[in-house]
Amino acid sequence: MAKVRVGIIGVGNCASALVQGVEFYAKARDDERVPGLMNVELGGYHISDIEFVCAFDVDSNKIGLDLSDAIWVEPNNTVKFSDVPETGIKVQRGHTYDGLGSFYRDEITESELPPVDVARVLKETKCDVLINYLPVGSEQAARFYAEQALEAGIGFINCMPEFIATREDWADRFTRKGIPIIGDDIKSQVGATISHRVLSKLFEDRGVIIDHTYQLNFGGNMDFKNMLERERLQSKKISKTQSVTSQISGGIDADDIHIGPSDHVPWLKDRKWAYIRIEGREFGNIPISMELKLEVWDSPNSAGVVIDAIRCIKLAMDRGEGGPLLAPSAYFMKSPPVQYSDSEAKELVDAFIRGDDSEFILHSGGSGGDPQVSGTTHGNGLVERHVDLEREFEPKR
Repeated sequence: MAKVRVGIIGVGNCASALVQGVEFYAKARDDERVPGLMNVELGGYHISDIEFVCAFDVDSNKIGLDLSDAIWVEPNNTVKFSDVPETGIKVQRGHTYDGLGSFYRDEITESELPPVDVARVLKETKCDVLINYLPVGSEQAARFYAEQALEAGIGFINCMPEFIATREDWADRFTRKGIPIIGDDIKSQVGATISHRVLSKLFEDRGVIIDHTYQLNFGGNMDFKNMLERERLQSKKISKTQSVTSQISGGIDADDIHIGPSDHVPWLKDRKWAYIRIEGREFGNIPISMELKLEVWDSPNSAGVVIDAIRCIKLAMDRGEGGPLLAPSAYFMKSPPVQYSDSEAKELVDAFIRGDDSEFILHSGGSGGDPQVSGTTHGNGLVERHVDLEREFEPKR
């Protein structure tokens, strides 16, 4: 198979985990069940077919370094689980826009070098897929890089909660140009959001009424420190909250659900601790409650999903499919254009990988009820549904 040529925006912990993971699993056998991978081989592409060809950052201490060295530069603090040989890829000066909040500026020195022409670099390196790892709150910067992907004619994976794949204007632009996009806001392998979703769906499916729920998250990486700047946090809270409420068919009052990052605890480093509680009423209107504590290394948890999203984008490009990839977005992202239960989404992704278009007929509303949407029919027979997340998925008041 051909290589999948990948570019990275933001050489932080998530990039570090992904780069390490590609090396770690390079010799994984596709006839064995391998810990930590959903798919060793996906649509003919092995992990070893992923090749990094460019990377962008604004940190003066990372720019000019080989990617294999830049992933270890502080404030990166994720776990080391693989040695990474020299890649020959130098980190280049990206564009800042609103990508650096006040807490980031306390930790890093912004490079004084002029930004590179990103679209030109993407074309020159023959990049296939651009991954957006920008910090939460980088609205202008995320849109800039989405523009660069469109200009270069390459696939885009939006791992942060700036709504692009879910906005009709952006989705239509990617569709018209025949460029695939997966978004928005990565849903980790076994993270707080997917755990909360599955438990909420369990309550629903078993006839339990959910009255109250919360999800509190603590971590020690720069993602959590950045989110101490609460004005950068709105899109993240919307994304995480609607991802869970989409699984509660009867809805829930705003005062009865609280989801979001709670604090930055430096000694946790790249570990995240999540506390989830659900209270409801079961048979006989009797109270029931459930609590869960989750402890994970945050960035490898993300990379275990991105590594499949990369190959799904390449599959779509090989097939000439453009616009939001609905099945991969539903399974891999917190805020996709269409919400399904995670079990439904997995079945749809498996069908996507097989190339079975008959599996992609979208039933009304997915698992998320019936939000106000507009539909666009594409050549592959899909009806794409675009949701105004900020309007439709705020908790009921």
